Amino acid sequence: MNLYQVNTPSEHKKIISKVIKPFSDRAAIHDEEGSFPFQNLADLKSVGYPSLTVPKKYGGQGLNLSEWLPLQEMIAQADGSTALSIGWHIGIISQLNDKKTWPTPVLEHLYQDIVQNGAILNAAATEPETGSPTRGGKPTTTAKKVDDGWLLSGRKSFTSMAPALDYILITATMPDDRVGQFLLHKSDKGVRIEETWNTIAMRGTASHDLYLDDVVICADHLVDIVVPGQKSPAGWLLHIPACYLGIAQAAQSFALSYASTYSPNSLPGPIKDLPTIQTKIGENEAALMQARYFLYGVAAKWDRATDEERLEMQGELGAAKYHVVNAAVEIVDRAMRVVGAQSLFKEHPLQRYYRDVRAGLHNPPMDDMTLLKLASEAFLQIEDVN
Repeated sequence: MNLYQVNTPSEHKKIISKVIKPFSDRAAIHDEEGSFPFQNLADLKSVGYPSLTVPKKYGGQGLNLSEWLPLQEMIAQADGSTALSIGWHIGIISQLNDKKTWPTPVLEHLYQDIVQNGAILNAAATEPETGSPTRGGKPTTTAKKVDDGWLLSGRKSFTSMAPALDYILITATMPDDRVGQFLLHKSDKGVRIEETWNTIAMRGTASHDLYLDDVVICADHLVDIVVPGQKSPAGWLLHIPACYLGIAQAAQSFALSYASTYSPNSLPGPIKDLPTIQTKIGENEAALMQARYFLYGVAAKWDRATDEERLEMQGELGAAKYHVVNAAVEIVDRAMRVVGAQSLFKEHPLQRYYRDVRAGLHNPPMDDMTLLKLASEAFLQIEDVN
């Protein structure tokens, strides 16, 4: 059975729960090797996962944010790297449905490839010279007009899923100093991946460097014009906190299992009976509950909101990511305190959760930008009252 054959959230979850069963064991291997989980992606493709947010009129499943975010959290409980990776694809496709700025033939061809072949897309916007594009740096990657389209040259970093991508959405500075978004295919001559990803966290995302060596693409593959640092509110980016919430839940589940079974001879029973252990477990449960209410409450509001109302949600979206990710970091830390020194052993997944969850602090939007945005909105409210 695949996702096309069911209609309810519970049915979606049932299918995903079966698909992700082997992901946890594979996660340890990919973390150790720094390799990409191709089999995980193949398993997700086998049930139609890449088409979750493709509109129904194009053959996709057309799920809204509240429907697909819980599936991302489930995948993250099994393997954070896989969840974060496929989340970029699902989210970007979701955003395309909202923006409707691309040339129709290009967009329809992309949708068709996703639905029929499970094609995978991600964006590559970060560059070593500019840092995070959310900070407003202009790309050093260039786009020059040529007779048959555009000539692209440059280098991108943090290209998640690099070995598995079919399409890559890149930003480049044009001759008139505007910044364009261009759609590339991995088969375009001059597209090259250099395997540079060697971090301690999210090792399975294979976020290698992308090189564009005089890549020529068709004129209509200039799909959008963007302004660096000026981002409209994007509900799809909630896939980021959903991922780290899933990792936090995995850590809590491990701590619960460990505390229920570990019984040192200094105690009459397992450590779960100790008040200090119960307090930490309870604190984690409260934090998980609060994070879910916040995350899925904002997601539901996004789904209900008009285009005009969504323009006012930048602060809430950023606050959801800020709260959930920082809560996830604290939850994993407390889970490790429950387990004790055993949490540092490589044979246990907690040490991987600890490393992976910290990557969320460096995904957009950054904490400082969110807090400045919230402060600015608060001061504006005071000015309006006065």
